[in-house]
Amino acid sequence: MTTPTTGRGSHPVPHHREDGPAGAPPLLLGPSLGTSLAVWDPQLDVLARRFRVIRWDLPGHGGTPYDVLAGRTDGPCTVAGLGGLVLALADSLGIDRFGYAGISLGGAVGAWLAARHPERVASLALVCSSARFGEPAGWRERAALVREQGIGPVAGTTAGRWFTPAFAGSPAADRLLAGLRTVAPEGYAACCDALAAYDLRAELGRIGAPTLVVAGRADPATPPAHARELADGIPGASLTELAGAAHLANAERPAPVLAALLGHFAAHPPAHDGAPADDHARRAAGTAVRRAVLGDVHVDRAAGRTTAFTAVFQDFITRYAWGEIWTRPGLSRHIRSCVTITALVARGHHDELALHLRAALRNGLTAEDIQEVLLQSAVYCGVPAANSAFALAERVIAEHREGT
Repeated sequence: MTTPTTGRGSHPVPHHREDGPAGAPPLLLGPSLGTSLAVWDPQLDVLARRFRVIRWDLPGHGGTPYDVLAGRTDGPCTVAGLGGLVLALADSLGIDRFGYAGISLGGAVGAWLAARHPERVASLALVCSSARFGEPAGWRERAALVREQGIGPVAGTTAGRWFTPAFAGSPAADRLLAGLRTVAPEGYAACCDALAAYDLRAELGRIGAPTLVVAGRADPATPPAHARELADGIPGASLTELAGAAHLANAERPAPVLAALLGHFAAHPPAHDGAPADDHARRAAGTAVRRAVLGDVHVDRAAGRTTAFTAVFQDFITRYAWGEIWTRPGLSRHIRSCVTITALVARGHHDELALHLRAALRNGLTAEDIQEVLLQSAVYCGVPAANSAFALAERVIAEHREGT
């Protein structure tokens, strides 16, 4: 792990940290306005087992000087300017092509990179982001407020945008808000300028990288409608909506966000060159997605029970079911769980149903979501089948609540 603040090239680069094996596929993580690279802490440990993770700070945030863009542009800070910083960072680290995930403004930087520099972005994830973050006047007013009065007035109202009431006041939420108060006012205001000028709606169709869009259903800053606009505009993009999450969904719902990221980047590795995956790649992607959806305990138990006779079947479901079907971008994990539950109810496969009910909760479905799926199943699969499924689901949900 390193913490350099300058690059090896002639251009300044943002403060950043590296975690994970040096030879692993590179994955860059961009932060939200008002947060540092620490916003990715909930996902870091697991992502760093599989990727060379590079997190970076916005101007005036964390360890990046607010004037890091000085000399690169004569005008105000823009998303394009921030994208140039990220490219300079990647160049300084010898990284030509990378995966990229970003939250809010960090996601906007990734979308701009994927649209304008498609040769650099192999795969993309946009978390609580947008193609246009509202009317420019609001951002300009906020920039002026911060320049005049500092971060204090903004920090006092941020909790309601970043978190749901149930999460606000938690230790994790308090740490993020404390970090906001350390941001340099000029850096925060400059990023507000960038958001005011940003509008990528007409260019979404240029993004060719496999893209995952993640939204918090309770996000007042970038509501789910913004995520749907991204998913509809980016060819082949998939969308995952998380209940019980506001703007910093990866902090509030860390496990479902991690599962979505793991599945997406396993299916579309940062080193992916567009060629069809071979069996080895499908097996690796399938194993990662299977662990993300079903959990390490179940996968390790299944592996421990594998015999010479059953090994061929375990290999088959890992490569085919998990490595080819569950990794496809056309449907979100949320929808795949709904479809799988319905099919298992119809066939009466109760052991598999219990397994996938637990997986659905890991994939972000709520008890209410599962209730609706089972009601739908009662109409089309039969009342007796749904009756058994309701009883089983009630037990699984109770166990999940006790565990969390």
